[in-house]
Amino acid sequence: MKKIIVLALLVLGSVASNAQETKKATSKAAKVEGAGMVFVTETIDYGTIAHNADGKREFVFTNNGNAPLIITNTQGSCGCTVPTTPKEPIAPGAKGIIGVKYATDRVGPFTKTVTVSSNAAGQPTKVLTIKGTVLADAPAKS
Repeated sequence: MKKIIVLALLVLGSVASNAQETKKATSKAAKVEGAGMVFVTETIDYGTIAHNADGKREFVFTNNGNAPLIITNTQGSCGCTVPTTPKEPIAPGAKGIIGVKYATDRVGPFTKTVTVSSNAAGQPTKVLTIKGTVLADAPAKS
């Protein structure tokens, strides 16, 4: 009987130890050596918006690394997509915002990109997407 109890304790101890190792590995995977960049969303869908509506939106991200994140450049895929770049480094664990303004004077569907260049470890270039449809003005009633 003692052998069964000892064996059961050894098995339970081994399972608990493996669970802790898995938990440690998972938490380490969330953190990045150097700077990191994790976005809340990598695509902003404007949906269907009115002609000349407010085209400003924000991409929110967190530095999941252990070093300051420096955004060196943001570039829209055309002149109708204008991003704003954070000027200051983003501290580890802190949130940052990349603003984007789409020119809603252009009627019809759109899909545009913003390319973000940074010192993020593993992925120094990130491509974000905006999309939607700008409606034409309703015809004037006579």
